[in-house]
Amino acid sequence: MPISETWLLPDGVADVLPEQAQVIETLRRDALDFLASRGYQLVYTPFIEYIESLSSLSESNQDLDLATFKVIDQISGRLLGVRADITPQVARIDAHVNPVEGVARYCYAGTVLHTKPQGFNTTRAPLQLGAELFGSDSIDADVELIDVMINLLEQAGLAEGIHLDLGHVGLFRSMVKQAGLSKEIEGLLSDLYQRKALPELAEFTQSLKFGADFYTLGRYASDLDALQTHLSAEIFANVAFKQTFAALKTTQNQIQNRWPNLHIGIDVVELRSYHYHTGLMYAVYAPNRAAPLAQGGRYDGIGQHFGRARPATGFSCDLYALSAGQFTDLNVVVAPKGVDTDLLKAISNARTQGFSVIQLLGNDSLSSIPHATHELVNVAGEWKVEKI
Repeated sequence: MPISETWLLPDGVADVLPEQAQVIETLRRDALDFLASRGYQLVYTPFIEYIESLSSLSESNQDLDLATFKVIDQISGRLLGVRADITPQVARIDAHVNPVEGVARYCYAGTVLHTKPQGFNTTRAPLQLGAELFGSDSIDADVELIDVMINLLEQAGLAEGIHLDLGHVGLFRSMVKQAGLSKEIEGLLSDLYQRKALPELAEFTQSLKFGADFYTLGRYASDLDALQTHLSAEIFANVAFKQTFAALKTTQNQIQNRWPNLHIGIDVVELRSYHYHTGLMYAVYAPNRAAPLAQGGRYDGIGQHFGRARPATGFSCDLYALSAGQFTDLNVVVAPKGVDTDLLKAISNARTQGFSVIQLLGNDSLSSIPHATHELVNVAGEWKVEKI
């Protein structure tokens, strides 16, 4: 390869330069400190594992399986996977490494790797930050995670004008079960809902049992009151459907009470990762951004693959996406070379005040530090920081 090409990076990955790296690192530290204050314990997980460990989600989420890089371990000869999501690793910790009784709360921040970008203009190596709660199947747990997520975004200065989307896979799932639909029909319906293809949905549902109700579910997906009015009494007589509907309304009301100025939207046919999620699903969007700032939901039984099925709910976000377009001004002070006691004390004081201080080396001069913003100068026997 010519030298002129050796510095090029693969598509979908990029270097992060100092001005943005400082923003990202501040976000990471502040977020983890905030999560710790809410009782979420920090864990670090390995970048690569045996593929069997990472498949706890892959079995139910084909998208995640396709996003996972797979390589052969040169030591054992077994197949390894580079993590595309940290959630299954935390589930492994909860099931075997740290199997506490009762509720367990974990948080994490680390790079994951995707075989292809997961959205328009997104990186293949997101810096994923998230929180997971194991051991509670109550609405309170879901409300807590949503509240933590919104608080985290507010702390990062990203809460202005945000929109929260709420959904629940249980409504569609209970109707499918009641109608006795095949997996093939279920998949076709899910696709129509995802594409918001109402004309196609109207035609497709004509021959289905409860066809009018399946159409109604898509037609009034964003209005729970209208949905309740137009669905048949037989659907609402289903215990599972009724309980799911009530849980979604309760969650909406509790979040609205905590965040009265938050715009909350409902979409009961938002079925992303449908086979992975088992209950409530949520995502936060900001104006002029197509991708969500953060998203999550309930995925009960995730630890079953490891022999310990537990209720679980959580959310995650990409710190690179949260920091997009943000930059910080770096204040760099250049100090002259020397070992004079007063000079060294002045350098120490400047660092205590929050400056980044670089002392010149050898024959260096001020011009050798092109990103310098200040210099340490001796004025009448007193060292002072002055702007360049």
